[in-house]
Amino acid sequence: MANVSVIQRHAHLAGAVKLEFVNGREGKIAKAVLTAISNTRRGSGETREEESTAIQWTLWGKQAENAAEYLGKGSHVNIVGRLRNNNYEKDGETVYGMAFTAEEIDYLDSRAESEARRTRGDESAPQAGNGSGEPAAAATTSRKPRSARQPAHADA
Repeated sequence: MANVSVIQRHAHLAGAVKLEFVNGREGKIAKAVLTAISNTRRGSGETREEESTAIQWTLWGKQAENAAEYLGKGSHVNIVGRLRNNNYEKDGETVYGMAFTAEEIDYLDSRAESEARRTRGDESAPQAGNGSGEPAAAATTSRKPRSARQPAHADA
């Protein structure tokens, strides 16, 4: 079977990451499914067209748990993975399909953007602050400069 590498760049998530635990060879393992959408522009002037591509990715293990914790609807990501043929027989007919499995995922949002997106998505969660609805100052000033931070790989 051929191995096909797929790269989806500058994508945003269409919805929340769906996390579940399934039986693996050595017990329960985390499985997450997310849908990433990327846009491609072709042409120029009046003939310029935009095409959207949505890919449903499956993530496994710690990478799946991290994605469920840190990503939400609208999060920006780069994903590198593989494509697998997923054909099967149903009622005597062959059903053709493809499955995408993520191998690497880069989180493109800053920590502040990610935290803001999570708090907007879960309004019932208690928010850090000074009681006046304003976020705590320490949350925004404790960030390292971009050059001092490590790449945002979920599998690290």
